[in-house]
Amino acid sequence: MSLPGRIIIPGLINTHAHLAQSLLRGLAEDLPLHSWLCDRIWPLEAAYGGQGDTADGYIAARTTIAEMLLSGTTCFLEAMLTHGSGIDNVVRAVSEMGIRACLGKLVKFVETNPALKIKDARDKDLSSMSIESLLSAHATFHGGSNDRIHVWAACGTPRGAPLASFAEVGRACRAHDIGITMHCAEAPRDLPIFREVYEGRTPMQFCRDAELAGHKTILAHMCHLDLEADIPILQESNTTVAHNPTSNLKLASGIANIPRMLEAGVNVALGTDGAPCNNSYDMLREMHLASIVHKGAMLDATVVGAQEALEMATICGAKALGLDQDIGSIEVGKKADLVVLDVAKVWAAPWDPDATWGMDPVSLVVGCCTGRDVTHVMIDGSFMVEDGSLCSINEDEIILAARTAIRGIQQRSGVKVNSDLPDGHKT
Repeated sequence: MSLPGRIIIPGLINTHAHLAQSLLRGLAEDLPLHSWLCDRIWPLEAAYGGQGDTADGYIAARTTIAEMLLSGTTCFLEAMLTHGSGIDNVVRAVSEMGIRACLGKLVKFVETNPALKIKDARDKDLSSMSIESLLSAHATFHGGSNDRIHVWAACGTPRGAPLASFAEVGRACRAHDIGITMHCAEAPRDLPIFREVYEGRTPMQFCRDAELAGHKTILAHMCHLDLEADIPILQESNTTVAHNPTSNLKLASGIANIPRMLEAGVNVALGTDGAPCNNSYDMLREMHLASIVHKGAMLDATVVGAQEALEMATICGAKALGLDQDIGSIEVGKKADLVVLDVAKVWAAPWDPDATWGMDPVSLVVGCCTGRDVTHVMIDGSFMVEDGSLCSINEDEIILAARTAIRGIQQRSGVKVNSDLPDGHKT
């Protein structure tokens, strides 16, 4: 195959994504995190329904995966697979579409801190979120589709459930070699909550004592830490941080101190989060933001460069998932998960692959490319995307199904979006 004017990079690895939320793109704009969750996202997700080809969880998963593939993601970690999405729906979508997936099955407990006034409208069946349900899903689905599907545990932000309950999850996962992902220290009030509810502990002291920290644990966001106490525990325990810069900026959550983490040797990977808090699952866009936001935040142009951002989205993500022996870099003996980018365009000029003085290709990829520059995507040696189109999936059918599904979800949820706009501008 001749690919003039192209750059080949390892398949991108998204370590924090919500498959269900592609259907909610644009429906929770300009809201603080609490309102974003309680008034929009959770009520809308609670209204997911349907079966078979019309199941909202299946349609959402296909929509998200299609966007991921077209923009160069070859592997992802689902951050919180809820009962409404249906793990069987998601496994079916992953199997059909050929992507590599780690599926975080939600494990949840009844919260014990009513003063927080956080009610998750999705909490209809706590038995579906038990450790037993996780172990059952792992036994049923883990290793499926030629080992492209791995089942992980997913926990929500600790805001009141007993530490001992989280420790049960940690022990069960370690006993069965199940990876753990958890939202952690995302909002400004999370650090005070940890200290108040969990006997003065910081976020990482909690994770250490709850037996959650360690290899194949990925903690998302991590914007509000006690840096002196928490960063050493992160490093010593080999726990990964999933950095989500777009989501954290859009929801005004804050900016994680990634430069300090990298300096200490913490493994940092990259994630997009979901469509309502990012508007995109494009990891190339996420890399660009990760490579510039910390320069402004730290007033230091030398921190978190293009090479580090690319590694976050590739080999560091693979290490986080325990898959770095197979994916994350282009090496002999590894699986052929590859992405081809077309840089023979005016926005890349005057870059010339034959020139000795030219722009660093890594800086070109991170600083200039977006998912729309992806022409080919290969997973395990097979093309999933060729010439910018999905190989075996009808993109028009995915778009139509998504448009149909969200109309029903909105009607069932009763959530009013843009209700304060003139009639001609409502969606």
